[in-house]
Amino acid sequence: MPSSPADAVLFTADQIRRRVAELARAIDADHSGEQPLHVVTVLKGSFIFAADLVRAMRTSSTLDFIVAASYASRTTSSGEIKLLKNLDSDIAGRPVLIIEDIVDTGRTLHHLQDVILARAPRNLRTACLLSKPSRRQVELPIEYLGFEIDDHFVVGYGLDHAELFRHLPHIAVLAGATD
Repeated sequence: MPSSPADAVLFTADQIRRRVAELARAIDADHSGEQPLHVVTVLKGSFIFAADLVRAMRTSSTLDFIVAASYASRTTSSGEIKLLKNLDSDIAGRPVLIIEDIVDTGRTLHHLQDVILARAPRNLRTACLLSKPSRRQVELPIEYLGFEIDDHFVVGYGLDHAELFRHLPHIAVLAGATD
């Protein structure tokens, strides 16, 4: 089991809270408000970010959840994307916002954007808490980005390693993580 990431904090709870508020203001400014924004949260890692972001937004929204897997219990992506849960709602003609925890290679998010675009939303935007640009293999639009990070395996604020460390209020580098 990896060691505790307590000493390797990248972003404190206060830094995260401030950035989430900034992202919420940007989303509010961009959304025209004619109809509720349909928020699609990518589970499991995005659940805390999504909850905080939606609460910070003034934009009226509806919620949906999607589950995709490419990591399992590893610290690097397997490259194979599995859609474990699809959308429950009809999104045709509706404005949609995907909320994702982290963009690494970009393959998973690109796949999810394609899945959602195939359902003909009015528009599609993406909010991501973290991005690792050095690992990107697929270029894709990310309209709302929390933080860019170096190539570290991170946990906390909903992000996990083998289902552990999601509860941490900050984001930290996981020391001693192995595939």
